Amino acid sequence: MRFYQYLLFFVLLAKSLSAIDNPFSLKGQFWTSALTSNDVPGGRSSIESSLGYIPTFSLFKDLSNNQLLDMEWAYRLDRAYSGDSLFNNNESHHRYWVRYSSEKLEARLGLQKIVFGPSFVLRSLSWFDTIDLKDPTGQTDGVEAFRLRWFPSNTLSIWSWTILNDQDTLSFGGRAEVSINMGDLGFTYHQDPSKSLQTIGQIGIPISGSHNRVAIDYRYDGFIGFWNESALISSDRSDIIMATVGADYTLPISNGILVMAEYMSISNKIDSYESSQSYTALMTSMPLGMVHQLMFISQFDLEENRSYNYLRWSSTYDHYSLNFILSISPKRADYNIPKEDLPRSLAGFGTGLQFMFIYNH
Repeated sequence: MRFYQYLLFFVLLAKSLSAIDNPFSLKGQFWTSALTSNDVPGGRSSIESSLGYIPTFSLFKDLSNNQLLDMEWAYRLDRAYSGDSLFNNNESHHRYWVRYSSEKLEARLGLQKIVFGPSFVLRSLSWFDTIDLKDPTGQTDGVEAFRLRWFPSNTLSIWSWTILNDQDTLSFGGRAEVSINMGDLGFTYHQDPSKSLQTIGQIGIPISGSHNRVAIDYRYDGFIGFWNESALISSDRSDIIMATVGADYTLPISNGILVMAEYMSISNKIDSYESSQSYTALMTSMPLGMVHQLMFISQFDLEENRSYNYLRWSSTYDHYSLNFILSISPKRADYNIPKEDLPRSLAGFGTGLQFMFIYNH
């Protein structure tokens, strides 16, 4: 009941504020979905449903000489059901930050999104975010940080950040982005003194103890698009090398068909033990008129010989979208992992059908 009370309160408040001319706004994203799969864990229903809402309150103040002071607060409410049984109930802060910005400088403090790197699906530089191209909501977790960005020219930006992790340990780093005639370059460094076990990136690579991260990325847009992300994550016991290369091209058919391919390799050396992983991804996306879009993503784990396929039809209107999703993934029995150690959700296993409704206000 509490979830619906929050939802009703924020929707009514947003409607009230929209009629008033003032330096603040209330927006939000609501979603609900239904999923079924042919790989159902024991004791669970073959129907899984979820709903969520993120209200976002923004306040801003124009200062003199093209300067701005603003803040944002967002709260995330999530619920997931197996049949009529609640199995996940999450209420947490999604964003809270305050920012000062001018023509040459931006400083932001609080729970915020930090995203960089040119890759789309296989992202070697997903160090501080959880962006997934297959998620129609487009949401990502944030980090508690102080981030400073300086723009000395139109072709150069310099970042620096200090991040507070779950163990109340401060890590720090920075990034430089430069545009040249042959494309865009990025150089990134991060130092984390935390002694606890962490998982890094969308693959969830474990690393224990303090470590350094160094990366370079590049993107070129010409007849075709081309990009690369390469990262070295080094600690006293291990060295992890991650690299992604990708390319895309828009076929001049109908309204244009975007074709994209990426390859990622991971080399992990821990003491005297070495392992490697490699993945490929293929994406095609085609707009169908002004409203509809068809997108297909296929990922392949070359070491484990597993494929993950995703097809989505989206119909997007001014404030809402309808999403129909077919996914074909390995079943739980295809993994060399005890079933009790695998996630209990239907998502990501077997052949699934999902409908998701998203409303933005």
